[in-house]
Amino acid sequence: MVDTISITRINTRDLLSVDLNVWMNHPDDHDFKPRLSISGTTLSVRNADGEDSMANHELDENQLEIAQRDGRIELRVKFQVHGMHGRLNSIHPIIADGKAKKLATANWKSVQPVSFQD
Repeated sequence: MVDTISITRINTRDLLSVDLNVWMNHPDDHDFKPRLSISGTTLSVRNADGEDSMANHELDENQLEIAQRDGRIELRVKFQVHGMHGRLNSIHPIIADGKAKKLATANWKSVQPVSFQD
């Protein structure tokens, strides 16, 4: 189950590109179905099973024009899980290749349709 969603960055490429941080409650949670909508100049992101918006962001004129022109938005999602992803206090190098261990993160990229509401 999705706990929180935050919009970290919005870029204009071929499509409007939105970077999201999605925090899940458990490592085995796979229930994330994003739904995007624009009301006025506000981009809202929610999960399909919920009615309430979980993240909002004000779009500028150029970003709004690109979203209206294409009718879809590219999502770049970084999934994190409470209790698994945090700050690594001590780095334990892997002797064989001389690199430090990293926390596992899952990334996802998708193009989603956007609905416009007046």
